[in-house]
Amino acid sequence: MHIKPSAPVWLFDLDNTLHNASHAIFPAITARMNTYIARVLGDGVTPASDEVVNAARKLYWTRYGATMLGLVKHHGVRSDHFLRETHDMPGLGGMVRAERGLKRLLRALPGRKVLLTNAPRRYSREVLRHLGLHRHFSHHVAIESMHVHRQLRPKPSRLMLRKLMRSQRLTPRRCILVEDTLANLRAARQLGMRTAWVTQYLTAADPIAMAHLPKRLNRPAWVDVKVKSVRHLPARLSRLR
Repeated sequence: MHIKPSAPVWLFDLDNTLHNASHAIFPAITARMNTYIARVLGDGVTPASDEVVNAARKLYWTRYGATMLGLVKHHGVRSDHFLRETHDMPGLGGMVRAERGLKRLLRALPGRKVLLTNAPRRYSREVLRHLGLHRHFSHHVAIESMHVHRQLRPKPSRLMLRKLMRSQRLTPRRCILVEDTLANLRAARQLGMRTAWVTQYLTAADPIAMAHLPKRLNRPAWVDVKVKSVRHLPARLSRLR
């Protein structure tokens, strides 16, 4: 399919954007993450307490945008080991929950689609495969590809987003970021991208997102379109051009 140079490029997040990660996947990842952090912060014999683990996880998430970055920076953790230990889960396919019609949605949106996820590549490929969407993205940008000057810079890093624009030969004005995370949308808008906020899977049951989810899901100034579901994007195209 020939795509016009002026057509938009859609940058889709994965978890809680294209599927309901809060249903089962996030709780499983959080449990594995807590076990991992407790081991890292423990004394070599006794794991750290839940209180210490929760405080460290939220601190690093707030400061660096990802808990893993704090563990790498302050505790000598290897990112590949952390990602493997926290995201390689047996039975992942049975945890995936999503709406019907996602294939039709992606076909209906003009322009090409790029997956842009802070999740690891192996995990995100498996989720895409279970969703049946792996052939609908021209590129798959996972966290392992988000290095800038040899430093890992996941979303919401504007340095990473600028590097992505250069590597894809894009201008921010052509790009539309579709996300559930407001901090990532704000960074994209600061660079000149258009932004769509997906809200239906946001829940206080997610212990990580809970600290960042506003009590009222009012649309901030840096969000062009707020939709409950990605299926509503075609109807809002005029607001994203």
